[in-house]
Amino acid sequence: MSPKISKELSKHRLEQAKEDLKASKVLYDMKLFKSANNRAYYSIFHSIKAVLALEPIDFKRHKDVIAYFNKNYIHPEIFPKSMGRRISDASRIREDSDYDDEFVVKTEDTLAQIETAEKMIKLTEKYINTKKI
Repeated sequence: MSPKISKELSKHRLEQAKEDLKASKVLYDMKLFKSANNRAYYSIFHSIKAVLALEPIDFKRHKDVIAYFNKNYIHPEIFPKSMGRRISDASRIREDSDYDDEFVVKTEDTLAQIETAEKMIKLTEKYINTKKI
């Protein structure tokens, strides 16, 4: 993939992350917290995929995307180490929200998901803007 195409794919994925974040906020306002958790997680996930598009590299499974990002971006502190834990929490909460029928959503957990998505988008935008292509 050419660098120009990689940059365009990265921007497209970041726009998807922003759309997911907007949906999460709407769902939160409607008190649909499980669905809001899902969209906030996907905002984070699409932000990560926007970063990886610049390499370009991709994976089929979510856990592989997150593991690669943690190893190559969190561990060397290209992105703050604190984001590693927040991404892990987001993944766990999204899975519980989507698959655990008995999962009780806490409003503060959903707000934390949304805040993590907002932070991830800002960090991703900054990272993408530093890449010369």
